[in-house]
Amino acid sequence: MRFLPVSLTVMLVELADLDETLALFASLEADPVDGVEDMVPAARTLMIRFRPEKLTAERLAGAITTRDLSARIAPSDKCIEIPVRYDGEDLGDVADLTGLPVEEIIRRHTESEFTVAFCGFAPGFGYLVGGDPALQVPRRQSPRTRIPAGSVALAGAFSGVYPQASPGGWQIIGTTPEKMWDLSRDPPALFQPGYRVRFFDLANKSVAVVQGTAIGSEVQAADAAPDAVTLKILSAPMPALFQDLGRFGQTGQGVSASGALDRGALKAANRVVGNPVNFPCLEITLGGFSFEITDRAVLGITGAPCPIQVRDASGRVQTAETYQPISLEPGDVVTLGHAPKGMRSYLALRGGFAVKPVLGSAATDTLAVVGPDPVSTGTVLTIEPETKGLAPVSLTEAPAFDHPASGETVTLDVVMGPRSDWFTKAGIATLSGQLWQITPQSNRVGIRLSGDVPLERKDKAELPSEGTATGAIQVPHSGQPVLFLADHPLTGGYPVIGTVAEYHLDLAGQIPVNAKIRFRPVTAFTDIKPTIA
Repeated sequence: MRFLPVSLTVMLVELADLDETLALFASLEADPVDGVEDMVPAARTLMIRFRPEKLTAERLAGAITTRDLSARIAPSDKCIEIPVRYDGEDLGDVADLTGLPVEEIIRRHTESEFTVAFCGFAPGFGYLVGGDPALQVPRRQSPRTRIPAGSVALAGAFSGVYPQASPGGWQIIGTTPEKMWDLSRDPPALFQPGYRVRFFDLANKSVAVVQGTAIGSEVQAADAAPDAVTLKILSAPMPALFQDLGRFGQTGQGVSASGALDRGALKAANRVVGNPVNFPCLEITLGGFSFEITDRAVLGITGAPCPIQVRDASGRVQTAETYQPISLEPGDVVTLGHAPKGMRSYLALRGGFAVKPVLGSAATDTLAVVGPDPVSTGTVLTIEPETKGLAPVSLTEAPAFDHPASGETVTLDVVMGPRSDWFTKAGIATLSGQLWQITPQSNRVGIRLSGDVPLERKDKAELPSEGTATGAIQVPHSGQPVLFLADHPLTGGYPVIGTVAEYHLDLAGQIPVNAKIRFRPVTAFTDIKPTIA
């Protein structure tokens, strides 16, 4: 075993193979280590998140070294058959890489029986093992920004099906009309660990595919009671998203935590109006948002410092401040101007929004398409009535940091690892030695960066898919890194050179396009040495 640092609260256990990984995962689930919060199994690694106030990485490594890795998990007797149109845009490239004609690739793929080893990357994305070794091909040199839902693809020793449109670097060989992820099913993921999977060619066999209703969200505002307080969205240049502190306990289905990109600002917005800190808020990107309210309410806006105007029913306009409670009257129209700094503002109303959770959370995961619907112009939202659980409003909230503006340089602390040793000395030096420009392709999944000098790897070796943490700096073959944010995939197949320290993640979520990042390593990469208690 190797124990590799990921961040201040996450480590990666590298094992010999998939069997050992699944055995360790099963052992830690059956006999947990106190302080372990979450685990993500992958091809030959187990990513473990722990609570540093209860456990050090060294002590956790020591507890793991004693575990029995000889147990093997029996495959399920359930077999899923997947119809495929073998029309993928990478089919020709796969033929070139394997030296096989297209017809032979299709034959070998359909004659293989696969097993779902684990789920990751995105909800319902199962990593399938057991295919013909002749079909093992590397990922694309540069990942696509969008792969259509239902794409059947190959990468290394794995086959898989993309549950919804998402970025990805696998080689696409076909498409299927089957839905991999559907919240109207129980469980929502069609592929579950241990299930057996077979593919068949729709060109040779017709089949009636029954499409389930793809439910990625719940209606956020039911028909309001006659006396309910509601607000109608008048303007939303970019749809606002419901966010809370995240969706936990769903990694087994490939669902990441998501949640607010600036968690501190979300908590502050709730404290401003006296709500519990985990209540859902609206995350508003770049301002321009406007709404009208039907009754008295208390509003709080934090995060990026948008100018705030309140126009009452008589037409009188007043300005208001962020991080302060704002009293609203019936008919008031609130308008947020463009934020001169930062990226995201958080809007809370006393009592909270009447929003239904999806898989235990009201967070909207834009990659997974899980959570409440985006809030756009014309949407009507309902406010919950005030309850006894509310606190007094807070008058002492303030931003945790100065929000960066476009063109400015932001310094982010980085924990080196888990794959720093995949890069040359020059590549390691380049990470912190130059400024990285934030490109317009950035979003809640990740910040895409551009630098004059790409990060240099030691070779072009393929990395088996492994867990990724929020803040991971993943480096595709292009050498231009991606800084993962809250909606990142659970697993990835490109090496992570380092991870932004947890205390700088909120700041990272507020950096606007065309700003620059300087990475500042705060640790030197080295394996974690186990401490036996």
